[in-house]
Amino acid sequence: MRNVIIQCLLCASVTFGIWIAVFSIYLRYNHVKKQAKIQEKGNPFIWSLGEKLQSKPDSMHIPRAYNVRVERQSEDEPAEPKLLLRLGENFNYSIPELRHGYSTYGFNPIISKNLGHYRNVPDTRNVMCRKKTYPAKLPTASIIICFHNEEFSALFRTLSSIMTLTSQYILEEIILVDDMSDFDDLKEKLDYHLEMFRGKIKLIRNKKREGLIRARMTGASHASGDVLVFLDSHCEVNKVWLEPLLNAVAKDPKMVVCPLIDVIDYLSLEYQPSPIVRGAFNWHLEFKWDHVFSYEIEGPEGPTTPIRSPAMPGGIFAISRHYFNEIGQYDKGMNLWGGENLELSLRIWMCGGQLYVIPCSRVGHINRQHMTNHSEVIKAMEYNNLRLVHTWLDEYKEQFFLRRPALKSAAYGNISERVELRKRLGCKSFQWYLDTIFPELEASEIIS
Repeated sequence: MRNVIIQCLLCASVTFGIWIAVFSIYLRYNHVKKQAKIQEKGNPFIWSLGEKLQSKPDSMHIPRAYNVRVERQSEDEPAEPKLLLRLGENFNYSIPELRHGYSTYGFNPIISKNLGHYRNVPDTRNVMCRKKTYPAKLPTASIIICFHNEEFSALFRTLSSIMTLTSQYILEEIILVDDMSDFDDLKEKLDYHLEMFRGKIKLIRNKKREGLIRARMTGASHASGDVLVFLDSHCEVNKVWLEPLLNAVAKDPKMVVCPLIDVIDYLSLEYQPSPIVRGAFNWHLEFKWDHVFSYEIEGPEGPTTPIRSPAMPGGIFAISRHYFNEIGQYDKGMNLWGGENLELSLRIWMCGGQLYVIPCSRVGHINRQHMTNHSEVIKAMEYNNLRLVHTWLDEYKEQFFLRRPALKSAAYGNISERVELRKRLGCKSFQWYLDTIFPELEASEIIS
């Protein structure tokens, strides 16, 4: 009887051991499988919440012009309010935290915080772009990001997307310029989180508020990369975004290039693809996106063809560091932001450079909808536009004053340095710009 009991206990022990071994193998397999999925998504950050929002692959949204005349009400309201339901029917958009955050940041801070510091965004490039290859040797890039009271998660997603989706051998550095932010989470908390990027990020804190234009000049003065890449502080870069820009600048150092700017909806923070567009403006000096003629993308390169653009958007472009200094950087006499993109666009074209949109480079951008210093921004934009008008439009400045007669006698500071720069660079006339680069603008003279 004793032998039978011993044999039973022995069999039970062996069976139990086998089950333990099988269960351990299962757990190990499951863990490896999960790790493989994480690596496949390309997200090395432990605190990522994953891809919470997906955009329809066939939906195309023209990015909102975010450097326009502020007093005009935007006509481009969200076309599909029902998109908000994807975030949950019980989500209450009237709660105080959302209202306060929206008035402070210009977009939905609750969803921004829930998204965390990184997320995977859809690859919005054309299929032909995904097949393109680039030289192994490219110029290095210094990425310059200026911020003032930015929402923390949006700022950090900008940095995380760059570090995750940019080849390190072409990324010289990221230069962060804090333009005298007031918010506590942009001080010690930001310093603490930036430790994970030590060696790649330089943080510069202005001792007084300079405005975006002069803050960017500060960042550029600290850069050591071959190419300066300016980004806003609420962006998310897409896959293989930097190589197309650097490759274009490497071929022609006097070519300034912009990525296609995908839309990140300010309420849902959904990442939405943009069609191929070019930058333009009207006689009010309002920046706008313009459709591209079909013949421009019918060549052998198809939708990967660089698109000649009369103007650049305000925040996102790449330029040779040497050429940026040679052409006169920004007009440091301008205040805050507004108009600097059009002034630089005219200077590039009229003074011997080129300006193109590179469709194979994609960067998402949150088009903020509110500014707490509304009147201050309007005043700065009017002042900056006047400096542009009196320096670059020649006799066509009357077209601007026909539409803004109240500004004809307004002050715009001393522009003698910029006038002298134009002479020194041997720049062409604004008539040449209209005839050669943007004839559509002259044709719109009779339209108020």
